[in-house]
Amino acid sequence: MKGSGTGPRRASLARRLVLLTTVVAALAVTLTGLVAWQTAARGAEERERDRLARQATVLSRLPALSEALFHGAQVLGGPDGVQLAVIAPDGTVSGTATPAVDTVSKASLLAGEPVATHGILGGQDVLLVGRPGVRGGAVVLTEPYAIVTENTNRVRRNVIVPLVVGMLGAGLAGALLARRIGRPLVRAAGIAHRLAAGERGVPAPVDGPRETAEIGQALNVLDEALAHSENRQREFLLSVSHDLRTPLTALQGYAEALADGLIEPERVAEVGAVLADETRRLDRFLADLLDLARLEADDFRLDMAPSDLGAVVGEAAVFWTEPCARRGVDLRCERPAPPVVVETDAFRVRQLIDGLVQNALRVTPEGAPVVLAVRPAADGGARIQVRDGGPGLSEDDERVAFEPGALHARYRGTRPVGSGLGLTVAHRLTGRLGGSLRVEGHGPEGGACFTVTLPPEPGTS
Repeated sequence: MKGSGTGPRRASLARRLVLLTTVVAALAVTLTGLVAWQTAARGAEERERDRLARQATVLSRLPALSEALFHGAQVLGGPDGVQLAVIAPDGTVSGTATPAVDTVSKASLLAGEPVATHGILGGQDVLLVGRPGVRGGAVVLTEPYAIVTENTNRVRRNVIVPLVVGMLGAGLAGALLARRIGRPLVRAAGIAHRLAAGERGVPAPVDGPRETAEIGQALNVLDEALAHSENRQREFLLSVSHDLRTPLTALQGYAEALADGLIEPERVAEVGAVLADETRRLDRFLADLLDLARLEADDFRLDMAPSDLGAVVGEAAVFWTEPCARRGVDLRCERPAPPVVVETDAFRVRQLIDGLVQNALRVTPEGAPVVLAVRPAADGGARIQVRDGGPGLSEDDERVAFEPGALHARYRGTRPVGSGLGLTVAHRLTGRLGGSLRVEGHGPEGGACFTVTLPPEPGTS
């Protein structure tokens, strides 16, 4: 199959609606036609039977059935083909319709019961209607069934035209309906294409039926979300550019000074230390960017296995004890005696813990604590907390804490800040592990409290 590069050609919604309404109309017309077809035959037969019954009733009430009925037979035996037979009280049958009177019909009539059935007269099927006489005996009238068939065909011919007109009307109504429904959808698709092309501030109408109004509202929300996201990206890129330029400027300045021999020999070690610090700063920043990019990739690898989070937290506490001691920060570790086992990637959990502890240590003043805690959850999972005694976060900070560079830009001049990506990396890494990460602006120690919730091991209730 050849393609144009834009996907397979699809039928329009309007065309599908027209086709659907036409098919529905065709089914309705077909069903109606079948019912009318059968009803026409039954109705024609009932009408002819009722007519014969009325005539037979009139004749049965005459005082003398014989001669009067025979004279009536000459009248009734006209162009409509009605034939007559007389059954005497002794069972003798006479008249032109005699061959159509069978034993069952004669016995029923002589017993005083009316009869309405079919018979055979001259080799043809006929309607047979009989009525008992008021002084005994009975009168029988017959009519060729061909008359019923002719009336049926006439009714059926009269039904065909309305059915065809109904189908054509349904097709036209479907076309108008498709146009009415399709117009707002086409307009919404046009707005979506404009948004995809990068245009912003494109208002979508929210009038019309509820469904199309909801599409318009969704497009307006999408427009606002895209604009907000792109603004955040621009701000993040500006922040990244600033954070890269600062250490690069220092590296370039000192490198040029060293190359030009402007650094005194006794300051070479000091300048080297500055260069090393700025290089580590750049390396940490680029590592966070790389981690963030990896977390966005579809092939991000996780080695899931039953893991004791108590042991993982304990190892992290041992590692961070010395860096905390250098800053005068008291590191505390809270973990239960029994193992806290969940199905997860222990290496990634340790990476997550390290990032959160590093973030907490950066803002915790000397003498304040950093707490690393783990405990089992009620559902069989586990919760890991990193709490600090720093300045904490406001409610507005909590809403943007995991957006790239948001807190970094907000507190760059007032608090120690990192790359601005650490919390974003932690949040997305937690999501990859199947858990969740939330933040409270002020925990038990006064500062921020980050809580990681990991799901239970499969099969654990």
